Amino acid sequence: MKEYAAYLFDLYGTLVDIHTDENKPAFWKQIASYYTAHGAAWDAAGLRETYRRLCAEETARLEARTPGAAVEIDLFRVFRGLYTAKNVSLDAGLLADTAWFFRQRSTTHLRAYAGAGELLTALRAAGRTVILLSNAQSCFTRPELKRLGLADCFDRIYISSELGFQKPDPRFFSAPVRDLGLDAADCLMIGNDPICDVSGAAAVGMDAIYLHTKLSPKDVPPPDAAVLTLPGMDLRTLCRILLPR
Repeated sequence: MKEYAAYLFDLYGTLVDIHTDENKPAFWKQIASYYTAHGAAWDAAGLRETYRRLCAEETARLEARTPGAAVEIDLFRVFRGLYTAKNVSLDAGLLADTAWFFRQRSTTHLRAYAGAGELLTALRAAGRTVILLSNAQSCFTRPELKRLGLADCFDRIYISSELGFQKPDPRFFSAPVRDLGLDAADCLMIGNDPICDVSGAAAVGMDAIYLHTKLSPKDVPPPDAAVLTLPGMDLRTLCRILLPR
């Protein structure tokens, strides 16, 4: 396989296996209790309804600002809004703790795929630039990267909630190209979503590898644009492909 100057990785479903569930009634009771304990009295139903309304309002605000973009809200604004709706002032520490409590209570499974850290480390040791390009919430993802031991495995981290748009928006792929002075043709995107990862990369002139994992979108055929498709999750095989001896 061609050698590339930079390797861009999706996170969830590509390097990390995760399952979350925000639909359980018990979950919203726990979140309501947390807010109430910190001065913002909510019942579960009211909190859930207001959370969804604030998410929709944030999405509409960003879409109005950048029509046609694949926008990504920052849930920090939503979590803050749930406090301010009850006239509660808060500092950054409480906001971060609230976001992390929300994530912990909604997550039922989180682990790095076997070989994830080794793959990233081997690429960097070989002199390649390794970049994370994730559709995610910074308030969840940055703590999870530390927890999984992956935070220091990347030369640069791009998270959609920090930029305000997400894959497959061309601006998300173009950000590391611009910031690091790269040529898109010398970049390889690796991800498990045929549209967000593969088609998005192809639209800006990047090659892409498609990993079909259990978190890949259902009923979506493998993308024709991928330079390689792996039918299962095997990062150690991928490492041998990317860095043949």
